[in-house]
Amino acid sequence: MVSVIWHPSPNFGPRRGDARPSMIVIHYTAMASAAEALARLCDPLAEVSAHYLIAESGAVFALVAEEMRAWHAGAGEWAGITDVNSHSIGIELANPGDRPFAHRQMLALEGLLREVMARWSIRPERVIGHSDMAPGRKGDPGRQFDWRRLALQGCSIWPDPAPPSPVDYVAFRTCALRFGYPAVENDVLLAAVRWRFRPWAKGPLELKDIEVVRALAVKYTQVYLQPKA
Repeated sequence: MVSVIWHPSPNFGPRRGDARPSMIVIHYTAMASAAEALARLCDPLAEVSAHYLIAESGAVFALVAEEMRAWHAGAGEWAGITDVNSHSIGIELANPGDRPFAHRQMLALEGLLREVMARWSIRPERVIGHSDMAPGRKGDPGRQFDWRRLALQGCSIWPDPAPPSPVDYVAFRTCALRFGYPAVENDVLLAAVRWRFRPWAKGPLELKDIEVVRALAVKYTQVYLQPKA
């Protein structure tokens, strides 16, 4: 069991519409230190919080009870859900956003994810990044976050190879939206998919981009799971 340090934040409220957590959103703090991030997440004037903050050392701070609605996601959408805060658990990772995530921090994240996923019956495909639900507005947890490592631990997903297809934005959008991405502009949608699954890719839409979202859509269709809220 992951050892947590209770450090309550005043920034939370009840989940709306009797919602319960059905997804987990991972963030980075974009701040210089965990201590600085902890102070901000617990500052009532900041009006921002998360359920958990994980320091570079692997220390896990519990800020908001999982039953409550933390203020971490903001505007965005995933799998048709627009009130992501009411349907999610938010986990902040102390990282300025310009460096790899520490090994002890990732170990702590994996342990915490396993426990939260088990408590709320959250499937691996419902562990997403802030950039997934708010493409074009948010970039965390960023290009240096190791999603494939999480997938190998059963804590997220990574696409399997799919058969080749023509380079077609219609097919790309159809599959990306079926997986859960919001219906944003083509270039913003492509950037969001690449940010998570192909961070090295540049330039116009490629066959590989379509293969990635097709594999995700076939295996992890999510849009029917929750009503809009």
